Amino acid sequence: MLKLFTQNINVKTKIVPLVWISCSIVALVGILFGMDIGVISGVLPFITKEFNLSNNMAGWIVGSMMGGASIGALATCIISQQLGRKKSLLLSSILFCIGAVIAVFSKSTIILIIARIIIGLSVGSASFTAPLYLAEITPKSIRGMTISLYQFMVTIGILLAFISNLIFSYFQSWRSMFGILIFPSIILFFGILIIPDSPRWLASTNKKNEAIKILKKLRYSNFEVNKEIKEIFNSIKYKNQIFGWNLFKQNINFRRSVILGIILQIIQQFTGMNVMMYFSPKIFEIAGFIGTKNQLLSTLLVGLVNVLATLIAIISVDKLGRKPILYIGFTIMAIGMSILSLVLYGHIGHQYLSIISLLIFVAGFAMSAGPIIWIICAEIQPLYGRDFGISCSTIANWLANMLLGTFFLTILSKLGGPMTFILLALANISFIIFTIFVIPETKGISLEQIEKNLMNGKSLRNLGK
Repeated sequence: MLKLFTQNINVKTKIVPLVWISCSIVALVGILFGMDIGVISGVLPFITKEFNLSNNMAGWIVGSMMGGASIGALATCIISQQLGRKKSLLLSSILFCIGAVIAVFSKSTIILIIARIIIGLSVGSASFTAPLYLAEITPKSIRGMTISLYQFMVTIGILLAFISNLIFSYFQSWRSMFGILIFPSIILFFGILIIPDSPRWLASTNKKNEAIKILKKLRYSNFEVNKEIKEIFNSIKYKNQIFGWNLFKQNINFRRSVILGIILQIIQQFTGMNVMMYFSPKIFEIAGFIGTKNQLLSTLLVGLVNVLATLIAIISVDKLGRKPILYIGFTIMAIGMSILSLVLYGHIGHQYLSIISLLIFVAGFAMSAGPIIWIICAEIQPLYGRDFGISCSTIANWLANMLLGTFFLTILSKLGGPMTFILLALANISFIIFTIFVIPETKGISLEQIEKNLMNGKSLRNLGK
């Protein structure tokens, strides 16, 4: 697998083992994120029966996690800057474990919602910190690939959750579905203990000697260390130590990157991918698949395609670039949703065409907007505004996620499947236009160079030039 991940690296670039170890451990955050996304799709049919849930209450149980995630991302903006990326990730793993334990023993919908909010605090915090950490410790030649690895682990987590959902569905044990979440959070906690903190964060908090010491462990040669340290220190000097909100208020160029990050994360959610994951059994029910086990078995196929398609992004993101992959992905997603809408409208080849169209859509997302949006959001923010900028974009992701997760079933019942999915197809077409005119190509460009272009007033589209 390592050979697969490294085949697109310039042969002159040598990556030290600690980089791979650190990236692999932090990418486990993606497994937590993915497992929670996948678990709720299996839990929902069983708790709907046990607690006699309405569509609205089911939506709130799903959406409560995203509400917690929004708060978690906001709080971590401060925690990550004050305590560092490493301690933020440790806190996330602890919260996730606590939330999973409470969910297992929930006796009412209120307790279950509280558990979901706590899990959300963890996921929101981790989804903010993990891409940030990966962007800051990796060489530019593999930066896109390592952040894609995080998204790959999200898809692995979804697949693992779908597998456990199917297994525990035979015992009708939704509590066991939640219980399985405890184990990866414990593994993540102990893994985080052995990785270094971000040298860029250390430098930004005036721990320059420690930053140099860690960077020497993360780079192969002194030449690389000296060049990168110079870029980091120049960036610090350039910003004159104005942080986050103050930088946002005072600097119009920083405001541009923050707004772009927010829009990108909203775009990612309005592709429709996460609601497909949360409510895939319901969608398969509409498509004609009868019985919870058949619906969960179908979601397993979705999860497998999700994993395999993400490999395309990992292999190609630092070769083809960010924008070409987004063009392809948005086009594929629009085609998939269009086919699904037409199939449901005409009842033609109902079951099998429905699942094929959904698989097309999932593949399009997994190879493009899934990983690429997180990559760009981590790349475009300047050092002293990075915590604030990524926090804003992550909060936007979770708020949009909560909005769709909470009200999707209601929208589906009001508009019907065909109209709902054609709207998603049109949304993806509009995202192609946005990519053409606004999104920058950042392949192979250092974070410091992107920052310099941003602060010099270059258009967003040209930040990578």
